Amino acid sequence: MNIKKVIPILEWLPNYNLSLFKGDLVAGITVGIILIPQGIAYALIAGLPPIYGLYCALMPQVMYAIFGSSRQVAIGPVAMDSLIVATGVSTLALAGSESYISIAILLALMVGAIQFVLGIFSLGFIVNFLSKPVITGFTSAVALIIGLNQFRNLFGVDFIQSDQLQYVIEDIWLRIVNFNLHTTIIGLLSVATIIFFRRINKKIPNALIVVIIGILIMKYFGQSFNDVSIVKDIPSGLPAFGIPDFDLDQIKELLPIALTLVMVGYLETISIGKSLEAKQDEYRIRPNQELIALGLSNMAGSFFKAYPSTSSFSRSAINQESGGKTGMAALISVIMVIITLLFLTPLFYHLPKTVLAAIIIVAVFNLINIKEGKFLWNANKLDFWLMISTFLATLLLGIEFGIVVGVGLSLIVLIYRTSRPYIAELGKVPDSNFYRNKNRFEEVIIEDDILVFRFDAQLFYANASYFRDNLDEMASKKGKALKLIVLDAESINRVDSTGLEMLKERIKFYKKRGVTFYFAGVKGPVRDDLFRSGILQIIEINHFFMRANQAVKYYKTGDRKHQEKYAKYIHQAYR
Repeated sequence: MNIKKVIPILEWLPNYNLSLFKGDLVAGITVGIILIPQGIAYALIAGLPPIYGLYCALMPQVMYAIFGSSRQVAIGPVAMDSLIVATGVSTLALAGSESYISIAILLALMVGAIQFVLGIFSLGFIVNFLSKPVITGFTSAVALIIGLNQFRNLFGVDFIQSDQLQYVIEDIWLRIVNFNLHTTIIGLLSVATIIFFRRINKKIPNALIVVIIGILIMKYFGQSFNDVSIVKDIPSGLPAFGIPDFDLDQIKELLPIALTLVMVGYLETISIGKSLEAKQDEYRIRPNQELIALGLSNMAGSFFKAYPSTSSFSRSAINQESGGKTGMAALISVIMVIITLLFLTPLFYHLPKTVLAAIIIVAVFNLINIKEGKFLWNANKLDFWLMISTFLATLLLGIEFGIVVGVGLSLIVLIYRTSRPYIAELGKVPDSNFYRNKNRFEEVIIEDDILVFRFDAQLFYANASYFRDNLDEMASKKGKALKLIVLDAESINRVDSTGLEMLKERIKFYKKRGVTFYFAGVKGPVRDDLFRSGILQIIEINHFFMRANQAVKYYKTGDRKHQEKYAKYIHQAYR
């Protein structure tokens, strides 16, 4: 076993040098500056005291730096996972209570354990059932839900919190007139400031700037803004080690939320990691290693009071843009968080919650991917409607149902596409040995007595009837003139028992009507399955050809010398 594959930090640490450290130092400090206010803000989304957002930035980052295959992905608290946590845990306990905190930490352990097991057994492919349109629809919907749920802090009105958008919008519509003027002014100015600095340069720590301004306003002019809600006390000190409390009933109730977090967290990490991977040639992402790293991050984090965490789109991009090259940048960010926890938490006492809401709203609204929707509309209408369906399901039914609908629709589309693959009748290109689709090449020669039939998929139980029906339809159009059917099987990479029985039945059917059946371009494994099924009891071995043009030529001219040589070859290959 290659120990470097198991512990990826060993791939870069032995060759670490001062040049790499300079880039990592700047990136680590930059990400740390952004991470601290974001961690406080995202903890509020999760329904937890602000300090727990900082706890998420400790052990998870350390474990990922050691075991993660990406050297630039930034792990920690994120808005989407925080809302999913709030959605699931709020049904079991009162937000902010000791029981609520305990359940959120247990959830991190569950998520980590599931991710770790999936990684160990190389089961990362399971998450691939969430297609990109589903991810886009789900992410955009959750971003909108998170943003609108923060209007309560932005406007100073105790709006209802829900992951079903219609209830949030209805409550905002009815109660927006009760907005707190001072809270709203500070919040909207914070939003404008963040957007302003983002447009100048994304490397500018806009979140830290509005946090500092907000704290100074409330500290020195607080008497004029005493109706503005502030964070108040944030405990100092590092989290103590502790094993989360276990409760079998709670584990059963949390399992759907845990599975949702596993899928979403893994997809976020892989998509971010792949985008960063494309910008360099130093390393490659290993999906199952990412699951192991995320699993260890969440499990270790749960022992130090962290709720579920994953990779951050914004912080990962800033890490890369700021010169981060290795996991050392993450370790530097951890040091900054430790310094904050030990010495700086009292500075956040006067931080207005409306400023945190502004940070969250700007961050998550950038995840609403309108550009991808436009692309899908032009590129593939089915994928577009898959994205819209997932988007609406998540908005109206909630996050859990949204992910279930997305997975369900992905499977339905997969089944639909595999059960109705592309089928074509081929014709001979004049003055050549090539056969091409008659619907795409007008000049091809189509003969009344020959049907060259191409099937562009594996042949199995879900599409066997579709194959038969289309073959019969094309054959019927030829009428009594039809004497030869050639199945161009180059695109068929697998055939199951249902497909085999259907093929044998059709060969017998056409044989009774005086129509010969040839195979062209059959792959070795598929040909082996055909032979094992007993197809040579129905047709001869010299009915198999390398190309469609050879089959037609053999039919017309009886070029037995060449075909007998090929038949002898495939017979030996099969034995």
